Amino acid sequence: CERRPYACPCPGTSCKLEGPLDDVLNHLLTAHKTITTLGGEDIVFLATDIHLPGAVDWVMIQCCFDHYFMLVLEKQERHEGHQQFFAIVQLIGTEKEANAFRCVCVLASFANSMPCSLSFLSIHCSISSVICSNDCLIFETAMASYFGDNGNLAIIVTIYKTSYY
Repeated sequence: CERRPYACPCPGTSCKLEGPLDDVLNHLLTAHKTITTLGGEDIVFLATDIHLPGAVDWVMIQCCFDHYFMLVLEKQERHEGHQQFFAIVQLIGTEKEANAFRCVCVLASFANSMPCSLSFLSIHCSISSVICSNDCLIFETAMASYFGDNGNLAIIVTIYKTSYY
């Protein structure tokens, strides 16, 4: 149901937000002041210090086509000592609106790149459910190191509008 209360979609937090969809963006921008917002269809999501130990989340907001998208890079330890990265892009909007967009994420370094096309999900889906369903870009620590530069990883995110809802 599109009218159900939304919880804060920001990973790694224990926010008490539970309210209408219209409150989510304002909450993210005011309660999570460390989240950077960039405008445009093409942006560079820069995750710094990717070699930090343990589970880590990087979050950014992208604004284009009069919509806001939450970009998340999450590092998890999946098995003993084995870490994986999960890149997720979600529309801060309804599932119907999310179907009108597509996204290409590109891991980029000076000489190489690896593109991945993603369908959009709304923030109706939790980050953990997106990861469990493999509906995101998944890569290993070695790949992050290969594309990284001095512990920083650039992901080029391009959002396309494919239809109207």
